[in-house]
Amino acid sequence: MPHKILKLSTLAILIAGASQASAAVYTVVPVANADSAGVKQLASQDYFAEAQANANSTPITVSSTGIKPSAENANCFTGTDCVADDYTVTGVARRGTEGTPIADVTPYNENSQEINDQSYLRRYCDNNLGYGTCDVWSESQFFGLNYTDDDEWNGQGVGGLQKKQAAWVNGYHSNAQGLVNGAPVNTFATDVANYDGTQKANLGDIIANTTDTLVKGTVGTDFVYGITSSSLFKNASGMPRAFEKRGFVNTNGQSVQLAPVTTSNVLVSNMGQTLANDAVVMKDDKLLVVGSSSYAASFFAKDSNGKDREDENKLPSSDDILNNGSHPLNFKTMKQCATNASDNLYANWECQFSTFANEAAYWLVDTDGTVTSHAISAGSGDNRDGLAVIDKDNDSLSFQASAQAVALDTNGDPIAVGYSTADVRDDYYAMQAAYFTAKSADLTSWTRTLIPGLDIKPGDDRDFTYTIANGVNSKSVIVGDAKGNGEKPQRAFVYKAGQSKAQFFDDLAPTIFFKDSNSNAAAVNDNDQVVGWVDIEASSGKEARHRAFTYMTNNSVIKNANGDVVLAPNKAWMLDDLTNDPNAGAGSVANSYRILDATGVNDAGVIAATAYYCQGGYENLSNLAHCNGTEQRVIVKLVPNANATANDIQARVKDEDEPLKRSGGSLGILALTALGFIGFRRRK
Repeated sequence: MPHKILKLSTLAILIAGASQASAAVYTVVPVANADSAGVKQLASQDYFAEAQANANSTPITVSSTGIKPSAENANCFTGTDCVADDYTVTGVARRGTEGTPIADVTPYNENSQEINDQSYLRRYCDNNLGYGTCDVWSESQFFGLNYTDDDEWNGQGVGGLQKKQAAWVNGYHSNAQGLVNGAPVNTFATDVANYDGTQKANLGDIIANTTDTLVKGTVGTDFVYGITSSSLFKNASGMPRAFEKRGFVNTNGQSVQLAPVTTSNVLVSNMGQTLANDAVVMKDDKLLVVGSSSYAASFFAKDSNGKDREDENKLPSSDDILNNGSHPLNFKTMKQCATNASDNLYANWECQFSTFANEAAYWLVDTDGTVTSHAISAGSGDNRDGLAVIDKDNDSLSFQASAQAVALDTNGDPIAVGYSTADVRDDYYAMQAAYFTAKSADLTSWTRTLIPGLDIKPGDDRDFTYTIANGVNSKSVIVGDAKGNGEKPQRAFVYKAGQSKAQFFDDLAPTIFFKDSNSNAAAVNDNDQVVGWVDIEASSGKEARHRAFTYMTNNSVIKNANGDVVLAPNKAWMLDDLTNDPNAGAGSVANSYRILDATGVNDAGVIAATAYYCQGGYENLSNLAHCNGTEQRVIVKLVPNANATANDIQARVKDEDEPLKRSGGSLGILALTALGFIGFRRRK
């Protein structure tokens, strides 16, 4: 029988009567749900025969990723030039579990890149998440949702890492669809004419409906950007992908790929990955896209002493993928993918598992599709920021860097933020939060600065395993996360470039960011308004259920048209409190949403978020109130209500529903579901 632990109750197909939700400070406007065009497109595709019944019964979940920038001087708190319909929300629809996130440079930002089978997924969960249900989580991430007990190898689950890895033998069906306002977004990867690698002729015939896509953002009227996998192809040897994932930009009716920055390495230029994480329009109307680009293989390379290092653990066992020895995998063959690529990249299954060292990079895209690119990380050859590809003391660790967000500072110059590798006391290759500023007008030279106050210690008792900057504004205010292990929480931080050190939100606003709570700061606008998520119940440092928050940094303040304060400085609020309307009652539309996660906020104050929707309203006004009907996960935008004041903020009542509470090391069904569909992510 289908596995029941992660199975959701049947969700409503329509969200009846929910055109808008009245609120005190914010109005909730639904964007995408189970009836949106993008979800329908993903749902209409056939799945594996063995899993088709489960695919039809497993709900497709949606998540927001960002909000379109607002027009200059627009302000929805005052009603000035606020056209809410213009603020497009981007997102993704997913069918089952993701396995390893397409948005990550390395899986779950583990520098080792060894999370490639069920046992490594379980180890990651034990070491970093600390749940009492890591066996269930790892099986679901590997085999997919609703996998069948004792028959999981027959493809019963929906989604999962095993489906991606077995594609060479078993084929694949699209599992993620990028969305713009709920509508599907197609990319260059669906058309064979858009592939241009030197070994393109060896790929074979393209197979339809085999890409996974994620839209990260939209800018102006011409640009949509994000990440896509290659389509699957069919040749005499198997079913290869040209690459695992690539950044893309859709502009002026065309879709262009963001190839790895200039390299002569055959493996990298053909199969190297790129990510398009954020973008901003420059003064010349070109789109500046920032992200990451592969530059060298990371499973076989030279260390800082010039010695060969190789990591066989980055090639999973075929037994772990297929549960049989019909297609054995050999690391010596994988090594040839890096050292003697010639024309063999798409003839060997092993090459599909190639892992890479990645650097921060940018691409300039014109409206006609012309692309120029360059590295942000400094270095030449296989060295970046003074470090070799592979740590000389640990062959599982390699250089990794990425630009996660970008803004134009007050001088109109770009500042990018993300992370870069640092050799901690010559002991440990660690990924640390950093910001990058251009040293030259042509953007060919950048300065990397590690954010102070986020130190990663050598040894086993580290407070943080990595740190990452997720957002930045024109004032060079930076927000991000410092990730703890399974016994220590992830802590959101804020930092202004040039200050002495980063500040943690659990110190700045302890009433919401309580001791040992996990949190994520996803984005910050030019009003210094931060959005993200925070745990809403204690769990001894282990990640618990989330709710979205907003925080006003420093001395910034938001006022309405009358000059009345709406959001005061140096203060945090749950977005559930800012959308609460006690006068409307428990059955109101305003009480029909609980805001799970906020992923973007523009300068007009409009927020992109993921929420739970309960048709007819939740049982009461409390944060964790029970839904007596059907509860559905939806994408929403929160639009400020003009002329609202701080007096309109009504905090939701204390939760009294004990069955929804959690204690100890295990997760309840609601918590497991909520976290499962965001991949147990500790960041956006």
